[in-house]
Amino acid sequence: MTSPPRPTLMARLTGLTPQIVLLPTLAAAFVYVIVFSLWTLWISVSQSTLLPNMAYGGFGEYAKLWQSKRWIVSYQNLFLFGALYVLGSLVVGTVLAILIDQRVRFESVWRTIFLYPLAISFIVTGTVWRWIFHPQTGVEKALSDLGWLAAKFDWITDRDMALYVVIFTGIWHASGFAMALSLAGLRSVDSDLIKAAQIDGASMPRIYRRVVLPTIWPIFVAVTVVLLQFAIKTYDLVVALTQGGPGVATTVPAVVVYDLMFQRGQIAQGAAAAVMILLALAIVLVPYLLWSNWRNRREGSSHG
Repeated sequence: MTSPPRPTLMARLTGLTPQIVLLPTLAAAFVYVIVFSLWTLWISVSQSTLLPNMAYGGFGEYAKLWQSKRWIVSYQNLFLFGALYVLGSLVVGTVLAILIDQRVRFESVWRTIFLYPLAISFIVTGTVWRWIFHPQTGVEKALSDLGWLAAKFDWITDRDMALYVVIFTGIWHASGFAMALSLAGLRSVDSDLIKAAQIDGASMPRIYRRVVLPTIWPIFVAVTVVLLQFAIKTYDLVVALTQGGPGVATTVPAVVVYDLMFQRGQIAQGAAAAVMILLALAIVLVPYLLWSNWRNRREGSSHG
């Protein structure tokens, strides 16, 4: 009995092509995610100040960080911003998806319009909306030029309203993303379910509320996780829109990290703040990944 022929070098390379193509990406991901995360973690417990000092310094910088009123306020702002930003984007995106799902005319045009903000960077978005909201360049100035001298629209300079300006701008930017994924979920629902509900005499609002939307709840979970990541890492939108002000009214953790590291030269404390942001991301991502893996296994076993 003759042994099977050995594969040629070309055949081996062909078989290894996917691994070879993915190798640079995996190497870069390992360096930028794992190595730099460990480096940041070590810097946060080192004696670094203006320059890195690799000598171990303990967890004192974490204690100083959580004793800082500015850091506490930034986390409070993050919680409020994250909650309203995610909820608002989901609600607006879902409503837009439902409207487009009615097979409206020029559907592709409407989809493009609603998705357009997502193609704009946060810097551009923040800059444009700053012009609109600022009393010297935006709506208030336009009303004043029209003769309404008593008009006031100074939300961006109001401590109580500035954060809501950031939230509104974030929702404007992200609702198209929520709309796109929600619309894809709506189009994937079995039409027989909708027809059965219509035969039973249910109205379209009731069908969406009781049949369609509960069916696509995994889409909402995925959108929520992605938007939470955006919220936790928000930096450029806040800087372009309000610079974190007035005062600390719109300061978020990422702004504090930049200020500590590059403005004040407190590298260790800035690294500690960055680790806190990384921990917040892990709290969002790890449960979602575990749940997603469990759900895929469950679906696989049920189909098997």
